[in-house]
Amino acid sequence: MDTRTLLLKLLITLVALSGCSSSASDHLVNVSKLEKFVDELPHMPKILGYHLSDGVPKSKSLKIGMFKKKWKFHRDLAPATVYAFGTTKHTATVPGPTIEALYGVDTHVRWQNHLPPKHILPWDPTIPTAMTNSTRGIPTVVHLHGGIHAPESDGNANAWFTSKYNERGPTWTKKTYHYPNNQQPGNLWYHDHAMGLTRVNLLAGLLGAYIIRHPQIEDPLGLPSGDEFDRTLIVFDRSFRTDGSIFMSSTGNNPKIHPQWQPEYFGDAIIVNGKAWPRLTVRRRKYRFRIINASNARFFRFFFTNGLRFTHVASDSAYIEKPVTTNETLVGPSEITDIVVDFSQSKSNLAILANDAKYPYPAGDPVNEANGKVIKFIIVPDQEVDTSRVPKRLLEYPVVDLSSVAHTRYVAMYEYASDIDEPTHLYLNAKPYEAAATETPKVGSTEVWYVINLTEDNHPLHIHLGLFKVLDQTALVKPDDEFRECMKKINDAVKCHVDKYARGKKEEVPAHERGWKNVFKMIPGHVTKIAVRFSYIHTNASYVFDATTEPGYVYHCHVLDHEDNAMMRPLKIIK
Repeated sequence: MDTRTLLLKLLITLVALSGCSSSASDHLVNVSKLEKFVDELPHMPKILGYHLSDGVPKSKSLKIGMFKKKWKFHRDLAPATVYAFGTTKHTATVPGPTIEALYGVDTHVRWQNHLPPKHILPWDPTIPTAMTNSTRGIPTVVHLHGGIHAPESDGNANAWFTSKYNERGPTWTKKTYHYPNNQQPGNLWYHDHAMGLTRVNLLAGLLGAYIIRHPQIEDPLGLPSGDEFDRTLIVFDRSFRTDGSIFMSSTGNNPKIHPQWQPEYFGDAIIVNGKAWPRLTVRRRKYRFRIINASNARFFRFFFTNGLRFTHVASDSAYIEKPVTTNETLVGPSEITDIVVDFSQSKSNLAILANDAKYPYPAGDPVNEANGKVIKFIIVPDQEVDTSRVPKRLLEYPVVDLSSVAHTRYVAMYEYASDIDEPTHLYLNAKPYEAAATETPKVGSTEVWYVINLTEDNHPLHIHLGLFKVLDQTALVKPDDEFRECMKKINDAVKCHVDKYARGKKEEVPAHERGWKNVFKMIPGHVTKIAVRFSYIHTNASYVFDATTEPGYVYHCHVLDHEDNAMMRPLKIIK
């Protein structure tokens, strides 16, 4: 046995033992005994990504740090130790400050790591990870989800760095990231993306919202605006110990293989803008809510208990063409739904935003009283004049030209299990992240991808840089076991005759999700056809930066526990 193997086995044993010892002190909060709707919904701090010079917006440089501090998630919980984004430790918050950028005005951010050497949550040394037993600090790297910018500013998983940049990953290039903000206006969010640590760093609190505004084309729409009527809601789930600390299990499903990794994290309490089940008093008028699902693995199917409806105006980082009104909306991890709610239509003075999505989705456990409630709106009784509106048409972008498709690709999703039928890891196209890139689109091209989900879970697939439209979702027909066995052996959809099996019932793509997306829910047992565009969707122009440089981009499942082990592949753009 070589020295490296011996050390790894010793480390696994130590982690397993530490997990056993810590379980005795894992006295969890019974969240059903916590009173809901006692905390006010926080307004997250706002940082402008530009400054005005004689009334003209100019590029701005920001310094935003990651700090260890205490955060109170509920009135009746003790403060928890978290990792928080902010310009100072005192002002750092969970979620972090909302960065507001202007279209066409560059924002530069120096992300600074002020975290201590030891992580507050358990991590697993047996999955591909930036952390080792010799790492002197907590690796972090920030990805702006939905951002269109050069590879060296994308937050590559191996571009991580520790406190004071004392240690840096193999693809680290620079301290300050450049966001040109030359893309369509819309909603983005930033979060940690360090190799193998994304799930624990986000659980610790490293996430925040980023909005690109384009007043010249957005203001005429007349949508609800201003800090009171245009609110970002960042929703995620957490479990807590009785001392208030965030709980994450120290023991994995396959402890002999992965001492700590579990296939999905689900928390018992639903957090909105850093508070568990908050409340918000609203007026009888229209409000805009930009809802970001920042959970590790939880899907939300949102609906109002009093029958209020959602009017969708955007999805992920792009407006849709026409508003769409629905009674409910399913939002996967990392998806953003941008809605208008008209509280003047409520027949009651209370409205609870609720959730009924099973977990894991779609065939897991039903929600309970705790994770089935999200936020309570207290509606003032007096009617008022509301000058905001939802226009009949929003923003239109060039249509997808399938006649100019440069390449057709097949992306298969696999889950692997141990002899006790517990998941051990997940792959895209049966390859680890470290294998050479097989997806190599050309700058300015349009490609068609057929995403084949051979697992039992719904996987939200996120593509960095590129935006896509979902064309259709088709069920695999029986005997699809033959197709699955063939794919496991040779991983070649064409040679395994995918066209023979992908001819079942088609799932209708929801009308509000037919626009441009950067993440979408891949139904188990289905083939999802998407058209991916590698240029600006609002102009069809090429990028203002060189997208072909190292370290390239990635695409991955945005269930963070899947992404970390190891459902992520490199995406290499070529000329």
